[in-house]
Amino acid sequence: MAAEAGSALGLSVAVLAESPEDAACAVASEVLLGSPLVEGDMRALADRVDVVTFDHEQVDLAIIRSLRDDGAVIRPGLQTLQMAVDKAHMRAVLVEAGVPVPAHTMVEGGPEPRRGAGGPAAEAIARFGDEHGWPVVLKAARGGYDGKGVWPVNDMAEAAAVLAPLRGTVLVEAMVPFEAELAVMVARRPSGDMVTWPATETAQVDGVCREVLVPGRLPRDVVDRARVLGRHVAEIADAVGVLAVELFWSDGELMVNEIAARPHNSGHWTIEGAVTSQFENHLRAVLDLPLGSTAPQHAQVANVNVFGGPEGMDPVALLPRGLAVEGAHVHLYGKETRPGRKLGHVTVCGDDAEEVRELAWAAALSLGTPRAGGLRLPGALEHQSGTA
Repeated sequence: MAAEAGSALGLSVAVLAESPEDAACAVASEVLLGSPLVEGDMRALADRVDVVTFDHEQVDLAIIRSLRDDGAVIRPGLQTLQMAVDKAHMRAVLVEAGVPVPAHTMVEGGPEPRRGAGGPAAEAIARFGDEHGWPVVLKAARGGYDGKGVWPVNDMAEAAAVLAPLRGTVLVEAMVPFEAELAVMVARRPSGDMVTWPATETAQVDGVCREVLVPGRLPRDVVDRARVLGRHVAEIADAVGVLAVELFWSDGELMVNEIAARPHNSGHWTIEGAVTSQFENHLRAVLDLPLGSTAPQHAQVANVNVFGGPEGMDPVALLPRGLAVEGAHVHLYGKETRPGRKLGHVTVCGDDAEEVRELAWAAALSLGTPRAGGLRLPGALEHQSGTA
């Protein structure tokens, strides 16, 4: 999607892909095969482009530092990437800056007792659970995404079972009883100039985003406060490019849950729903070009993700059904279909919040997306069976 946005601006996007089947290879101006974890491959990419940027957090900071020291332009930079790559570091930086985050501590994973905050890991988790209540959430400090590397645990027995095979730092967090989840997308240039899209209401199931609603159902003052907090976090992180800030709204307080230093699922609505998409503004920002307006183009926008169903049907085969839904903008990513994998998204724009949400869900279900457990669907869809 970034390559498509770049094409409209006359920009060439080279992609470092691990497989020629990766979705971006179909639209990139140039494809280099390799891994972001191999220094030679990253150097080959850096030699071909003016700016290196990222669409995921699975990067090696030592390699990035080496490239930067040798003159490569890396945006976002190391300060931002370290926060995005390492949840423990991100929490520490935000706490030092006075930004509200969930109560947490850090321990070291592994089967043997290891030193955690104030004692062996098991003892540290037990004390944390006693103080903040069970269940608690364990998160791998590095390597997790889309619900992977996140484990809610109800007691010490479950915590010990999760901890045993892990290596490295594990974040132990209180389970936040939130009223809503929000996300704020910020685009920021090297000069510090930035623009912010309206905060969105998101719904996560099993740690994976299922829908994004703009402006959502939260009071205006909460949305405005979220936007201000998102800008503040972007400044703390010294972000360049797009930064996604995911938030909890809990008991009258906003707190930061996660950040992502890249275009993000919670900003896909901007392709049709805003004057400038997150992908275009990401490219503008990392190239230090003037940023585009983030104003919504419609009163209401609903964005629903398309997932692989248990029967393994390719949503491309169901495309006529999805496109038959009035107003549905369908984006399929060209990924191999498997159950539970995110394969695309649908966006519907309009004037009525319930109508656009119902139409977006109708299109996603028609494309084979299974129902989201624990998430109430709009209107008549709640009572329909199957995927359409």
